[in-house]
Amino acid sequence: MHVDELRISLQSFGWPDYVVFCLMLAICAVIGIHFCLQLRRESRQLKATGAEEAASSAASYLVGGRKMKIFPITMSLISSFISGITLLGTPTEVYLYGAQYLYIMGSLVLMGLCMFYIFLPVFHELNLISTYKYLEQRYNRSLRLFGSIMFIMASLLWLPIVIYVPAIAFNQATGVNIHIVTPCVCVVCIFYTCIGGLKAVVWTDVVQTLIMFGAMALVLIKGTMDIGGPGVVWQRAKQTARVESPNFTFDLSERYTFYSLVLGGVAHWLKSNAISQNMIQRYLSLPTLRHARIAIWTFIGGVLAFLAICGYTGLLIYATYADCDPLETKLAQRNDQLLPLLVMETLGTYPGLPGIFVAGVFSAALSSLSTGLNSLSAVVLEDFVKTFRHEPLTETQTAFVMRSVVVVFGVIFVALVFIVEKLGAVLQLTITLTSVANGPLLGIFTSGVLLPWVNSKGALLGGVSSLVVMAWMCIKAQHDLVTGDLVYQRKPYSTLGCNYTFAGERRAFSSLPLDGAISAASDAPFHLYRISYLYFTLFGALLTIVVALVTSLLLRETDLDALDTRLLTPFVRRWLERRRSRRTQLPAQKLAKRTKLKAVQETAA
Repeated sequence: MHVDELRISLQSFGWPDYVVFCLMLAICAVIGIHFCLQLRRESRQLKATGAEEAASSAASYLVGGRKMKIFPITMSLISSFISGITLLGTPTEVYLYGAQYLYIMGSLVLMGLCMFYIFLPVFHELNLISTYKYLEQRYNRSLRLFGSIMFIMASLLWLPIVIYVPAIAFNQATGVNIHIVTPCVCVVCIFYTCIGGLKAVVWTDVVQTLIMFGAMALVLIKGTMDIGGPGVVWQRAKQTARVESPNFTFDLSERYTFYSLVLGGVAHWLKSNAISQNMIQRYLSLPTLRHARIAIWTFIGGVLAFLAICGYTGLLIYATYADCDPLETKLAQRNDQLLPLLVMETLGTYPGLPGIFVAGVFSAALSSLSTGLNSLSAVVLEDFVKTFRHEPLTETQTAFVMRSVVVVFGVIFVALVFIVEKLGAVLQLTITLTSVANGPLLGIFTSGVLLPWVNSKGALLGGVSSLVVMAWMCIKAQHDLVTGDLVYQRKPYSTLGCNYTFAGERRAFSSLPLDGAISAASDAPFHLYRISYLYFTLFGALLTIVVALVTSLLLRETDLDALDTRLLTPFVRRWLERRRSRRTQLPAQKLAKRTKLKAVQETAA
């Protein structure tokens, strides 16, 4: 059989699979309708009590009235964070480059500590809806608008990739063109997000998270049984150095090292959690800081479990195709179709199971998309409409703005999928592109909560400088990858054992020694934009902080005594309050000493 015939034969998506897939979409739509009706009941109650309708309506739509429970919020955080990018990108990354990437899980714990002690206490105490309102309170309105624009820009770079990823899986399973399935599925997502608000988003996330975990468990268990057990998976991974000890080299151009995974990983997770409206909006929907802190650790536990599953799945894919690499033979036409290919080979003969997997992948994507649309609604309403409108909005106007934003951005994201499909593997692509906006943003927020000396002029200059440099770095890095000027060496693979015909000769490929070493584009000349993509967000944040701090110190315009201590993280807040206390006590102590000395002198006289 030729590879093209085999690929078509694996597209065995039958009517039970379509039923399962459509059932998932129908459940999401019903949840949206349920919470739409609930919002209407709450609106009628507000009118009856004479409460401030517009503000209460916005709070209910955007943060669930700040009365959400820990379990659904945790599931929503996991589902929003584990998008289809992680679901398909992580196994692909492990298959191509080994399990070195999984050491990034340690930086997730460090990120949790930073969230717990540094960022979350500040945001929760300020009782915000838009995270970027903090920037106005800490700096000025210009920084708030800068932060909001950066968030919108990051969403425009990220969410089209989120939509594109599950379409790849659907195309591998059914052969249906990605530009047919993406609009159809996104219409459902836009519908329930638009009418149901945060509560609809959160509870659809709960359903989608369960489907997502179930789909991955099916693949993992059945695939491992087919290959002969986990021992076979482990043995084949060890033989090709896909399981290896941490790489402690200091070479910044290495794709993965211990330092890029830990230091770069912390910045990567922080920009996705600590400063992202998508995630912070969920933490702020919980009634107390204690609830939010519990949600952090349960969320981290869930993400760690899911990353471990995805990492093992990458090793399972290699164990399955150790003798016949599907990328070399073009059985999988894109890198990120490896997992869908494994699914169709292992579950394709069981009616309904491929449908569960595809539903799981789309669940991961829909949760991220609905979260992003709901957050964009909050940012546009709070940071643009309310900021520039002098008169307060009515309840009808507020509802119109929030829902219009969801629809408009939803359509834009679907259209941008045409561009995304030309840009390469999704995991590295996502981290690289989003660092353009998130690196400067992370630096501005970090300076705000940790460095009281930084003022608005310094923060704005730091953010703009970092934005320009990061845009140049990311565009150049992605250009080199797309054109082939920069090529990362894969782990060994083979086509000697293929039982079908394909274009090219059968041979084994070993692009690096089997001693666990990773050689990432070692022959390429070093340029700043060729550092590991995991450093990009960290580099952007550090550049922002350095420029902001130096500029602020040179201008000498910061008045520490006038700064609102609620805008600082607790341990910096305590330091500044002790400093102020000493400054007020010092003149009194000096006056007391002078009075005592004068009395002594008078007594002696």
